[in-house]
Amino acid sequence: MTLMHRFRNTLAFGGSAIALAATVAFSATAHAADTITWKVQSHWPGSSSSYEDSLKRIKRVIEERTDGQLKLELYEAGQLFKAQETFNAVSRGVIQMGTISPAYAQDKMTLAGIASGLPFAFRNVWEASYFHKNLGFEDMLREEAAKFNVYYSTDKVYPTEMVSKKPINSWEDFKGLKIRSSGALQKFLTEAGAAGTYVPGGELYQALSSGVVDAAHWGAAQGAASMGLYEVAKYHVQPALNIAGTDAFIVSQKALDKLPEGMAKIVKDALDEQFWIRTSEYLYKEKITLAKVQAEQGVKINTMPQDVQDRLAKVAQKTWDEEAKRSDKAAEAVKKLKGFLSDLGYL
Repeated sequence: MTLMHRFRNTLAFGGSAIALAATVAFSATAHAADTITWKVQSHWPGSSSSYEDSLKRIKRVIEERTDGQLKLELYEAGQLFKAQETFNAVSRGVIQMGTISPAYAQDKMTLAGIASGLPFAFRNVWEASYFHKNLGFEDMLREEAAKFNVYYSTDKVYPTEMVSKKPINSWEDFKGLKIRSSGALQKFLTEAGAAGTYVPGGELYQALSSGVVDAAHWGAAQGAASMGLYEVAKYHVQPALNIAGTDAFIVSQKALDKLPEGMAKIVKDALDEQFWIRTSEYLYKEKITLAKVQAEQGVKINTMPQDVQDRLAKVAQKTWDEEAKRSDKAAEAVKKLKGFLSDLGYL
């Protein structure tokens, strides 16, 4: 529907004066401006489920709600920059928008390690969502990113679970693994005794199949399946290493400020809405995907023994304290986290 059609429909059906004024104001601004195109660099390969379900969704929503006045030109991981360079590119205004793992911005944002997921903290996805949105962690992230002219918005909250070529049935099994990881989780896994190493998403399948790594995490079941990891790694390891906002959208503040009146709010509202829609959708698809790969690809659920989980939890809390040392804001966030987990009876 065109903006003029919306205007006529508002008159015909007796819309409120406020709604009519807003429609007229946005219509006048939009028609006065040429179509705006934003370059968007993803950290997801095109084969990743989130490239389709998250990135293409936000493209569709924003373009529909701006009547095509704002278009998103999508680039897969590595097409323009390496994943770790995307934050700087958006910060400098080289591109207008991107998706990242917070781990890729650790040199800029002291809260990035917490955002990418403190290990063995939350036990349920709703807890992480509540921490972000109700306890103010998302606001803290946005405040820190704003110092670099970046608007930050978490895409979704979801569990990170490993796939492995070998089952973990003892502490020795865990310590013997070479695990593809990133950010705070990579540091945690290494400190716990495994060999954590970073491998770009586009190289992950080859790294697993060739034995460069024995295990990896790329989201949970849905992410692993979309990347073909179950073809070479038949064990899905639980419980989750973490539950966190491991993916985020970043937008150039300069690009937002240049948008016609009302359009920046459309973008921000669409991103806020995305958080809830994608978090729920991801959990739903996790259940379906895990059942499917068990039935069709012979994947087995490997629950780590309780003694292994207990030892990992002890190491994890030391990791939390290390992240808290990065800044006063990081210390505030970890204190807030511990208080929340104590209220839940976990600490």
